[in-house]
Amino acid sequence: MVTLLTNFWQTTGFANMTWQEMVMLAVAGILLYLAIGKAFEPLLLVPIAFGMLLTNLPMSGVMEIGDTVLRAISPEAAGETARMLAEPTAEMLREGIPVEYYTESPGGLISYFYRGNQLGIFPPLIFMGVGAMTDFGPLIANPRSIFLGAAAQFGIFFTFTGALLMGFTAQEASAIGIIGGADGPTAILVTAMMASHLLGPIAVAAYSYMALVPIIQPPIMYALTTKEERVIKMKQLRTVTKKEKILFP
Repeated sequence: MVTLLTNFWQTTGFANMTWQEMVMLAVAGILLYLAIGKAFEPLLLVPIAFGMLLTNLPMSGVMEIGDTVLRAISPEAAGETARMLAEPTAEMLREGIPVEYYTESPGGLISYFYRGNQLGIFPPLIFMGVGAMTDFGPLIANPRSIFLGAAAQFGIFFTFTGALLMGFTAQEASAIGIIGGADGPTAILVTAMMASHLLGPIAVAAYSYMALVPIIQPPIMYALTTKEERVIKMKQLRTVTKKEKILFP
């Protein structure tokens, strides 16, 4: 009986769970709580946390890439194979034309993400989705705020320099440094082009820290401002019409 229970335990995910997976599952739980319970950027934190949860489930197979094998069939080696293949392929073999085909073992969810990234499908979709969600109303009502956005780009150079000093290559430092611009889609695109092996960590880091701004900002604001400055009431911006938003781009 003990042997039976031991064998059963060894086939479960709990027996194969590492401490790193436990930590990431705890982080996923915290992010889900912040997104759902505290309503902190649920649009970003819920999919990020759910992805963490799926990825770190033991023996889930989500991170399996899968294998793709290229096989070439010549008319001489085909033999009876031509009769078992689809009619167009069999006809090509009869005419003496070499045929190539792929055999693929299915991978996990990550394999589809890699395929979409390799084919250039996901980056444009991300940019299009973020662009459709962006509200330019505050910028139209107060054009001077564009200088604040321009100043934020200096963070790219600081982050790039810091990554170089930590031993990353120039390509990796560029992918990491783009996070300093506080732009998740751009970080994903640059990383996919220059350091694709860091795509996962950089995407999670970029979106996580942007989503956690409501938690990170208050201590910094209290440290850099006085009580009198914090009670100043800002003037409300004017209402921007739909026509202005349509004509703005």
